[in-house]
Amino acid sequence: MSADYSIETESLGRVYRLRENKKKKGQPHELVALSGINLQVQRGELFGLLGPNGAGKTTLIKILTTLLAPSSGWAKVAGYDVHRETVKVRPLINMVSGGESSGYGLLTVRENLWMFSQFYGMQSAEAYKYIDELLATFGLTDRANTKSADLSTGLRQKMNIIRGFMTGPEVLFLDEPTLGLDVGASRDVRGFVRRWINEDPRRTLLLTTHTMVEADELCDRVAIINRGKVLACDTPAALKHELQQEAIFNLDVSAQNRLEAAHFETLPGVHKVQLTPFDGHSQLQFILAEEAVLSAVVNTLTERDVTILNLTKREPTLEDVFVTLVGRSMAEEEKAGSNGNGH
Repeated sequence: MSADYSIETESLGRVYRLRENKKKKGQPHELVALSGINLQVQRGELFGLLGPNGAGKTTLIKILTTLLAPSSGWAKVAGYDVHRETVKVRPLINMVSGGESSGYGLLTVRENLWMFSQFYGMQSAEAYKYIDELLATFGLTDRANTKSADLSTGLRQKMNIIRGFMTGPEVLFLDEPTLGLDVGASRDVRGFVRRWINEDPRRTLLLTTHTMVEADELCDRVAIINRGKVLACDTPAALKHELQQEAIFNLDVSAQNRLEAAHFETLPGVHKVQLTPFDGHSQLQFILAEEAVLSAVVNTLTERDVTILNLTKREPTLEDVFVTLVGRSMAEEEKAGSNGNGH
């Protein structure tokens, strides 16, 4: 492993064995959570895993943090094999998962954080100093002596985030860290994350998210993962640049007759189309080979007595990249997964 890589995986896979359900014959006996994952995360990088719920992001994080053994392939963190050298990996890393309820409810916020600092062998004086600094940064100073059981979900998540940073990890894993936080708190966390990584070139952070804005705003590079496989990996700008040769349009339309995406998918030059019905109107999003294709789209709408209420051309987003790779939006893919058509 190169000294420049904080995280490296090769042909990493994880398969879960499922109990046989006698009532549902023909059900698969295995669930492939990860398949052939090859990643190289450089030291000092803020790297993002972007994908829907069930894509395999949390499984990958659990393997990288020594909580789960891989079924195939290997992974190294901070230069050590996560499966064979767990004792060497663990002091160098920390992890925060969104929505978790870590800590002991009878202990105060400050007591909980001190307790976790002791697991890492921090001196109490140093630990209390840094704890107080982070409590002030996250606006929790007035809650330092509040029992964690009495905190709201959002405040408890802030405490968990402080726990992840206070040990000064060489590699930090944040699994959906802003889950449960309001817009303002999420923005504060993103700002702190970016400052933290910029302060020390030896620090590396791996962030999992299904929030496009979070990935675009924070990450140096992003791996788009879906159904256990990495579909693309590059900087957000480079991923979006791939679509800049295409034309992306949003159309708000008023349809008297039933409108379906299939009406447009066979048109030459229409790469992707997504239809979202609302009460009284629909929104169409098109990814076209070029602007000239729009005339065929408009003609199709006219033939179906559809009135165009608004038409805008826009720059590509990471959501567009995901749609191009997967064939449907993140929300649609999550819905398909929850119905048993995905992982």
